[in-house]
Amino acid sequence: MESTHMTLVGELADRTTWTADDCSIDGTMRVLGTRSAMLIMREAHYGTTRYDDFVQRVGITEAVAAARLRELVAAGLLERRPYQEPGQRTRHEYVLTPAGVDFQPVLVALMQWGDQHVPRPSGPPLTLHHTDCDEPVAARLMCAAGHEVKPEEVTVRSTRR
Repeated sequence: MESTHMTLVGELADRTTWTADDCSIDGTMRVLGTRSAMLIMREAHYGTTRYDDFVQRVGITEAVAAARLRELVAAGLLERRPYQEPGQRTRHEYVLTPAGVDFQPVLVALMQWGDQHVPRPSGPPLTLHHTDCDEPVAARLMCAAGHEVKPEEVTVRSTRR
């Protein structure tokens, strides 16, 4: 069977001599490692901004929504902005920050993986299309030169010296 894993080089090649204590994936999961946080981010990318709409569209309790929104604001993915409807008290909406916008490829990759590996009898519930040309949108692993890269073509190097 062909290799499908990344290649660890240098000090990383001997897995018994190092641990991933400062792992980027671990850090990301500490911020977004709950179902509710991921679905709030999905909704924010779909244009949801209001607290009550997050509660309803994600299907979570108000307490969970409040906690997750607070965490996502603290992590810098959402920004809390005041707004006021005529005759109403000031409330807050939640909008994506630049870091939150940068999370979109992760959501696309999760959606794509789910469409391929969590089959539904009626097929994928949504499809993504490029607005300009209407072609499907997909997440791809690519190098900076624009080449599509297979998992076995990735070399992992430490940035620590």
